[in-house]
Amino acid sequence: MTRTSNRTYWAAGTAVLLALLFAVAATVASASGGDGDGSRTSARAPGLYSPDAGFARDMAVHHQQAVEMSFIVRDRTKDEPVRGLAYDIANTQANQRGMLLGWLDLWGLPKVVADEPPMSWMGTAGHGAAGHGAAGHDMSGHDMPGHHMGGATAKPGALMPGMATKEELAQLGAAEGRDAEVLYLQLMTDHHKGGVAMAQGCAQQCETPAERALAQGMVEAQQSELTLMADMLKQRGAAPRG
Repeated sequence: MTRTSNRTYWAAGTAVLLALLFAVAATVASASGGDGDGSRTSARAPGLYSPDAGFARDMAVHHQQAVEMSFIVRDRTKDEPVRGLAYDIANTQANQRGMLLGWLDLWGLPKVVADEPPMSWMGTAGHGAAGHGAAGHDMSGHDMPGHHMGGATAKPGALMPGMATKEELAQLGAAEGRDAEVLYLQLMTDHHKGGVAMAQGCAQQCETPAERALAQGMVEAQQSELTLMADMLKQRGAAPRG
């Protein structure tokens, strides 16, 4: 394990631990009614279309695909550095996804909102239900080829920026050895770039301290992993796409 990758996983683990400690404290406060006033604790919960809730929902979906890709590549190669990276990404992002979904439960909010376009919260910070569906948003909730969401662009066939298409996932599942390693590193590089942009949005817009801390930890850890994956691609005679 390189010094760079050690720093990457330390940063990711620190973000998870910090967010988990905040989550536990928030759960205890909620159960005890906060400052002796349960209604005040409830009033502080983020709104349905808030950046806090939107980020939790979208990043949970984004993370789930990273976990899926990581499990796929572990079965397609025997290369230990790639398998080790995949394990760490899957473990870290599965834990973070659990915390994001746990916060939604804590706030009494749904994990899926049918009329909420992916990442719409990035460009509508602070709006309430009345502001949902402002000009520029697709009220159908379906993604559109090449559509823009909060300043980022999703490629045709992908739900959010950085996410792989069904065809790319199938290609990864059919590849073996070096081909699987290179494709995984390229797909995960794109995935991390999209994830970093989303996490930066929450770090700037979310109001929940624990969620902002987790988002900032994601930014730092995934940026470090981007550097590591660029090096791993170079070692295999390849480079990030586009």
